[in-house]
Amino acid sequence: MDFALSEEQQAIYDMAREFGAEEIAPNARAWEEAGTIPRTLWPKVAALGLGGVYVSEEYGGSGLGRLDATLVFEALAMACPSVAAFLSIHNMCAGMIDRYGAEPLKARWLPGICNLTTLVSYCLTEPGAGSDAAALRSRAIRTGEGYRLTGTKAFISGGGYSDAYLTMCRTGGDGPKGISALLVPSGTEGLSFGGLENKMGWRAQETRQVQFDDCPVPADHLVGEEGRGFAYAMAGLDGGRLNIAATALGGAQAAFNATLAYMAERRAFGRRLDDFQALQFRLAEMEVKLQQARAFLRQAAWKLDQNAADATKFCAMAKLAVTDSAFEVANQCLQLHGGYGYLADYGIEKIVRDLRVHQILEGTNEIMRVIVARSLVAA
Repeated sequence: MDFALSEEQQAIYDMAREFGAEEIAPNARAWEEAGTIPRTLWPKVAALGLGGVYVSEEYGGSGLGRLDATLVFEALAMACPSVAAFLSIHNMCAGMIDRYGAEPLKARWLPGICNLTTLVSYCLTEPGAGSDAAALRSRAIRTGEGYRLTGTKAFISGGGYSDAYLTMCRTGGDGPKGISALLVPSGTEGLSFGGLENKMGWRAQETRQVQFDDCPVPADHLVGEEGRGFAYAMAGLDGGRLNIAATALGGAQAAFNATLAYMAERRAFGRRLDDFQALQFRLAEMEVKLQQARAFLRQAAWKLDQNAADATKFCAMAKLAVTDSAFEVANQCLQLHGGYGYLADYGIEKIVRDLRVHQILEGTNEIMRVIVARSLVAA
């Protein structure tokens, strides 16, 4: 078994990390305070081929694998987990359209999606359907020209900011087999947005409710087949969970690196903090957690790339384990900074706030336990 990255993979990681350090990290606090990511960032990201990481090259994507994607988002998250996570959600939508969309839909939308002139948000969660996503109530009624969509989506990253919304809605009866996926462009009649959510973390991302009031959606904006939307959404979430785990890992690694530097400089009782054995043990424990998380994440990504039968289970396990470990490491880093960790100037409190939501979104970690347990019982 070879655990080393290839030269190409190492180059991808280094490229993303250097870009994040130069273009994102110096601005992360300002973007958080402004509550938005400037549009001027996205052409620079697109120039690196990161707008469609695993979209086929035919439509302007980079055609990379899921393991490659985790390297990208881990590296970018070292600069800012919020920005990296937003890009990961966009890429999840791009991958779903590339994998399931009809050729005319892909030809029309994917080039702009890949060059990031068209940003896409993922619309699954509703005010009354979070963990129980199959209970969603947004409904699209068939018309002669396509569909009329009515409903509300909640906690949508990029709500009111993105250019299109990949929306799971009910076109049939109750249950998952009645759900389809529609791509709704910004500016569609009847499309509106709630107020900006005031969040604990991910504050650089604009998050709002997305509201559909009898929105007309052309028939050719159906992604894949009617009644298959929930299956597409769950398959998309396999990769999405890996990406969210990767961004959590990148944020935790950044906090850990900052803590190592801080403890080498900070003195107490006449000694550097990293001279105290009790604190050295804390550092050792955090390093073990980070390395365990990284190995587990990459194993799950490899399984998804190989279309392994147990890939969904491993993606759920990796999301659960990595996001829990990452938050614990970041929180410990804040503790080791003492009072300074609580100050915004040191950047650690932002990472802690940003990483907390990773244990909730893309399926809560409680739901990850359900997925794993069901697979074990079924086997």
